[in-house]
Amino acid sequence: MSLSLPADPPRSRSLTGVVEQSIAALEGRSDWFAPARSAVVFVVDGLGAHNLAARRGHARFLGSTGGRRDVARTVFPSTTAAALTSLLTGTDPGTHGIVGYRARIPGTDVAPNQLHGWETDGLDPRTWQRSEPLFEREVASGRPCFVVSRPEYTRTGFTAATLRGAEFVASNDLAERAATAADLAARHPGALVYLYAPELDTAGHRDGTESDRWITALERVDAAAQLLASTADATTGILITADHGMVDVPARRHVLLGDGDPLVDGVALLGGEPRMLHLYAEPGRADAVATAWREREHARAWVLTRDEAIAAGLFGTVADDVRERIGDVVVAARGRYAYYDDRETDKRPQSMVGQHGSLTDEERTVPLLRLGAFA
Repeated sequence: MSLSLPADPPRSRSLTGVVEQSIAALEGRSDWFAPARSAVVFVVDGLGAHNLAARRGHARFLGSTGGRRDVARTVFPSTTAAALTSLLTGTDPGTHGIVGYRARIPGTDVAPNQLHGWETDGLDPRTWQRSEPLFEREVASGRPCFVVSRPEYTRTGFTAATLRGAEFVASNDLAERAATAADLAARHPGALVYLYAPELDTAGHRDGTESDRWITALERVDAAAQLLASTADATTGILITADHGMVDVPARRHVLLGDGDPLVDGVALLGGEPRMLHLYAEPGRADAVATAWREREHARAWVLTRDEAIAAGLFGTVADDVRERIGDVVVAARGRYAYYDDRETDKRPQSMVGQHGSLTDEERTVPLLRLGAFA
């Protein structure tokens, strides 16, 4: 069938290349950035370029940095596990294997959470995530590498899968993290520093991007970015980016999948997340599942079979042992809709306001702001 999918703008920069190009800038060979003595990559989880533009008055420092073209495109699915893994390995989801928020372990009926499944479902950080982390490679070559993040991420499986090798420096306070990142970059020539802020994403999921809570979190991010820029050595290159943007989905736009619904007929397992579903079909039922979803949901979602999604390049080049991690049918929400399995007893996820994962510009366009030696 003919597919009409959103196309990336010509010459758009991929989030997948950001850390690779930062490393290249430290060696004076980047195609994107000016040479720098050290580099800080500041990732603000959930800060889409559209989100920033809509609330520029609450982020005056960030809003005055760069222009409309200072953006990058995140991967599909536009979700934290897939996007951060691509950023930190320089490879696409079809190569590193983190193809969504929840993805099936081939040959099983288990679809672990890709952020926490390392602990809960025994995913091996060195094999389930298939690509070499860039920080591990750089540390092996002698480069000082640091992660500045919240304490709860210090020894997680996801950290091991994506950031192993780097020295972890923990702080609960965002401003302290920013100052620490600047100090590490200044004291260690050639250093690569990863600074992570999850607070904005947390606020968005809970209350939405139009909430006072989200705006307060944005103001703190803006202050931290200004602090980072003002305290960093002039020879330090600074990048401010994000893993994805976010859209608010009101409860009236929830599509609830219940017992007897034709959309779950023939579906053995639901994976992904509310705006990007992996549907794992019962044997021989994949075509019927795709047909049912297309007939009813074509106005609200892009519906593709696994082969169509791979052929369209949505996951990048897909390795043979990653193929079956992808759903037999992939459903990506077009507008402000979210799909929930209402048969689940835990209804708490349905209280989430801010969401992401799909193909829209709001979810896939993120800032790529350059400061310091990169400005």
